[in-house]
Amino acid sequence: MIGLVILGVIVFIVVFVIVIYNRLVVLRNRVENAWAQIDVQLKKRYDLIPNLVETVKAYASHEKEVFEKIAMYRAQMVGAKTPGEAAQANEGLTSVLKTLFAIAENYPELKANQNFMMLQEELSGIESKIAYARQFYNDVVMMYNQSLQVFPNSIIANLFGFKPKEYFEVESPEERRAVKVSF
Repeated sequence: MIGLVILGVIVFIVVFVIVIYNRLVVLRNRVENAWAQIDVQLKKRYDLIPNLVETVKAYASHEKEVFEKIAMYRAQMVGAKTPGEAAQANEGLTSVLKTLFAIAENYPELKANQNFMMLQEELSGIESKIAYARQFYNDVVMMYNQSLQVFPNSIIANLFGFKPKEYFEVESPEERRAVKVSF
């Protein structure tokens, strides 16, 4: 009888560990999938930017510094290995793109250019998708990290080497400020 009780307890513990382990694996995979979704949107933006730059260059070729910064941040985006590195490159690229659009304001014929307007609209749509994907990623990271920290999950997570994931965060105070829109 005692042997059956001990066997029952062992089976219960094994099943309990398996359930927690599988839950952690599912959450870790969701985090990786959410990061892949951000990566897809960043790649779309990455591919769109050269067309935008070429269109602006035709009208404002003397703005060499802005074009060089765009190239630099695009390279950083490609080389980013962590969400933190990607977020930092993303912030820089977003800032330079704002400068590019400010330059476009000085060229009425550029603002009227159909190709420029289409590229600007497409970029705006991609930026919205990036913002949504970033929010989703951070939500999934929060669920995963919480799951690693609660008892008894923390014991299983440490036992099997699960590590917390990094958030995709805005770091610059400029990005945190409200955007002023005027017509």
